[in-house]
Amino acid sequence: MLPGMAAIGIFALSVAMITAFQMIRDHSLPTAARYAVLLICTAVVAGVYGMLRMRRWGWALVSGGCLFGALANFIAFHLSHYGGLLVEGMFALVFFLYLSRTEVRERLR
Repeated sequence: MLPGMAAIGIFALSVAMITAFQMIRDHSLPTAARYAVLLICTAVVAGVYGMLRMRRWGWALVSGGCLFGALANFIAFHLSHYGGLLVEGMFALVFFLYLSRTEVRERLR
């Protein structure tokens, strides 16, 4: 396993868990939106497990989670102009681009 994949797994796991706990505590959002975000966070956590086991489905879930997270952070930054969202979105985008490299995809089963 490449060291970058382990670091991305830790990042994705921590962001998914923090986001899931925020969705559980935040009652201002509609219930359907909260459940959708919880479903995506669950998929990313399962994807981290699969990616660390070097499975292609895990890589696909984590890559999709990074891309979706980057898009969500960029949209939230556009609406709120909070710089932290831009930084987190850039991290997620760089991680997605790293996971898209040929060297990473060749190592998966």
